[in-house]
Amino acid sequence: MSTTSQYVSVVSGLPRSGTSMMMRMLEAGGVEPIVDHEREPNDDNPLGYYEFEPVKALKEDSSWVPGARGKSVKVIYKLVYDLPANVDYRVIFMQRDLVEVLRSQETMMRRDGLDPDSIGRDLLLQMFQGEVMEFRRWAEAQRNIRIFYADYARVVSEPEDMAKEIAKFLDTDLNVRAMAEVVDPNLYRNRSA
Repeated sequence: MSTTSQYVSVVSGLPRSGTSMMMRMLEAGGVEPIVDHEREPNDDNPLGYYEFEPVKALKEDSSWVPGARGKSVKVIYKLVYDLPANVDYRVIFMQRDLVEVLRSQETMMRRDGLDPDSIGRDLLLQMFQGEVMEFRRWAEAQRNIRIFYADYARVVSEPEDMAKEIAKFLDTDLNVRAMAEVVDPNLYRNRSA
């Protein structure tokens, strides 16, 4: 039995961890995404970012969130804290090798004309590790949040198996085959090994 209307599906994780890919999978599976298409696809995300601008201002205005039940929205991990506590969430948290995340971010920064070397990589790795651990502890303690950790490399290598696990986690009848078909291994460009 589907319980979609009772919660908001939230896709979260670090920037460059596969959140847009997961949003695309959920959309293909039958979960309507909340997006505004203000951020255009580009070389870093050729299939789109799946972002919704009001997410950035959750602390100031979260009035739209209850209406997002039954849909999916991408919320970067730092902003999940600002989601209203009177709504239930199923969070799909994308986990990706932190070295790969940093490589991907550095590639993106260089493309935007920024110098990623101005910030120490070791310092960033430590910061990300600490923040993700802190987020996980907090999220797992919230009564209104259920969380599923989706390993980026596994989603790319076993998309159908992961789609099945996600459908089970969401307790929703999703089109698992369609979800698997939108995963493009060619976009896995910044590998640690």
